[in-house]
Amino acid sequence: MNLPNSLTILRILLIPVFIGLLLHEQHDYALGVIILAGITDALDGTIARMANQRTKLGAYLDPLADKLLLTASFATLAMIHLVPLWVAILVVSRDLILLVGTLLAKLTDLRLDITPTVWGKATTVLQLAYVILLLLFSASQSDLRSLELFLYPMAGLTLFSGLQYLYRGVTQTSLSES
Repeated sequence: MNLPNSLTILRILLIPVFIGLLLHEQHDYALGVIILAGITDALDGTIARMANQRTKLGAYLDPLADKLLLTASFATLAMIHLVPLWVAILVVSRDLILLVGTLLAKLTDLRLDITPTVWGKATTVLQLAYVILLLLFSASQSDLRSLELFLYPMAGLTLFSGLQYLYRGVTQTSLSES
């Protein structure tokens, strides 16, 4: 297994550690873990491109790791009442729709473009930044209400990118059936 894929697997293995820390109210340590996960995300892609170590496994594992991390983050943060439930539902629903769509395309041999869009990548970055800021504010016992200015644009972009992926999938499916 190459280094980029190993970093992606490390990111996946950090998820239960992160959840455990959140559930035990260790927000400062959870912040360190999610920052480490973010660093592995940046490194795996950079190394894969620069060292020409792109693999088919990595093409699937990397976005899956992102979705698992963010889905687990928002679900757990909603459980401990740091994020509104509607936000967690929005994030989880978007990622589940993307995963189910990708699986259906593979199972039915539909030729769908599953490459991430600019809006999808921006959504991932904004969601991760929101979780980091939330944990930073929480660890320092700052007022979380000031993050609402960041929450609504992040949620709006999540909705927009989800609808964009859905539209792209439906359009491509329609074209492949004709």
